[in-house]
Amino acid sequence: MTTGPAAGQRPILLAVAHGSRDPAAQRRIRALARQVGGLAPGIEVRAAFLENAAPGLPGSLAQAVADAGQRRVAIVPLLLAPGYHLSEDIGQAADRAGVPAAAPLGPDAALVPVLAGRLAAARVPAGTPVVLAAAGSRDPRAAEDTRLQASLLSIRLRAPVMAAYVSAAKPTVAEAVDALSAATDGPVAVASYLLAPGLFHDQLLTSAAAWVSEPLGDHPAVAALVLSRFRTCQTAARMPA
Repeated sequence: MTTGPAAGQRPILLAVAHGSRDPAAQRRIRALARQVGGLAPGIEVRAAFLENAAPGLPGSLAQAVADAGQRRVAIVPLLLAPGYHLSEDIGQAADRAGVPAAAPLGPDAALVPVLAGRLAAARVPAGTPVVLAAAGSRDPRAAEDTRLQASLLSIRLRAPVMAAYVSAAKPTVAEAVDALSAATDGPVAVASYLLAPGLFHDQLLTSAAAWVSEPLGDHPAVAALVLSRFRTCQTAARMPA
């Protein structure tokens, strides 16, 4: 049975990130949530985490449904590719609560200027080969989607871009940096295909890359993409505006 308060309650966008013990990562995710809220004052944006940070998904989702009702809540995963966290953790929680869950943020053409901008901010020279460094997943769809994002970035940069992974998939970031450097006989940059700092981003700094860009973070284009995913979810689920 649908529960919720009187009509007029703002829809709730529950932005769900993986989570990290690193306070900087938590701050970056909350900053992204605030950016999204600033783009759509008619929507309440709340951040939640799957692990290693609070508030957790189960309690946050239950509270959102209690506050606004099933028909006014949707989850937007702050994830860049499909995988276990999306299909199991988020998907199952959404099904149990009777609310829709949006698609992951990547791959998407909207992320290309963000990645390119982060590389430019790291002073990576034009034409430098790039390793697009993702978290990684055993789900083959995640690798396929990361390769697609790498292809989109390569077109923008007019330079080789190779997808690689911090964990759970091959090639590793270190392997990709070595291979691309050998193939091009020059220095290589790493584009952080992560949303926030933390352990995974720290590991990028241990590669032999000459440059490592910052995570995507709370870039305005990322915030706009989160809101776009929510709007698409609203339309598909016919949620009230």
